[in-house]
Amino acid sequence: MSSRRGVGLGAFANRTQASQSYANHGANLRSTHLSSLQTQLSVFQSVLHSFALEHSSTIKSNPTFRAEFARMCNTIGVDPLAASNVKGKNGRKGLGGETGSFWTQIMGGDMNDFYFEVAVRVVGLCRDTRSENGGLLGVEECRKRVGKGKAIGSGLEVTDDDVLRAVKSLEPLGSGFSIFRVGSKQYIRSVPKELNTDQATVLEAIQVLGYVSISMLRLNLNWEKARAQTVIDDLLADGLVWLDAQAEENEYWSPQNLLDDSG
Repeated sequence: MSSRRGVGLGAFANRTQASQSYANHGANLRSTHLSSLQTQLSVFQSVLHSFALEHSSTIKSNPTFRAEFARMCNTIGVDPLAASNVKGKNGRKGLGGETGSFWTQIMGGDMNDFYFEVAVRVVGLCRDTRSENGGLLGVEECRKRVGKGKAIGSGLEVTDDDVLRAVKSLEPLGSGFSIFRVGSKQYIRSVPKELNTDQATVLEAIQVLGYVSISMLRLNLNWEKARAQTVIDDLLADGLVWLDAQAEENEYWSPQNLLDDSG
């Protein structure tokens, strides 16, 4: 009996030792894999930096090329608008000891100034139109209106992608500006309020149909009258829909669709 007990304890110890060996081997493999990935990423970032220096003029002048380049940067973990550890042309660091952004290093600050000015105009436009649209401004409309008037960044063309990146650059400031999608359109939200599912559904229906009424919501969404009326009342209170009381039944329109030339 004691002999068999010793064999059992030994087998248990062997299994424990084997499990520990497998765990150590797995940890070593993960460490080696991570080190290899970090080396590859460092190489990619270095190549990307050289590519940016070589094609800086095209990046500035061609908005499509600029958008694709920025997406490529994000894919490998480089945010062109964020501070970078790679020294710039003059090797100097900015305030706090960190270097300037990737854009600053390769283009002498032109692109950083460009996105800064776009962000400033977006903030101003969102505040100016908040009473009209309840704090939801279409990205396309924003881009059209931001691009009007005085040229931005030595006459650089502003694209939807530029507007999106400018809004994203505001996130570290805790500004409350964010991007969200309703149906096929993207909007800039400048009020700290989340849309619930019913509200988003109604706005998407307005985007497709042009307007909605209580009876339309009940018929198409199988909602009870109280549910439809509550959602509409909330949207009205926030200024996200406008009321047209001239028809036989009240109609509710999106100010965004009425103000957007493409609506």
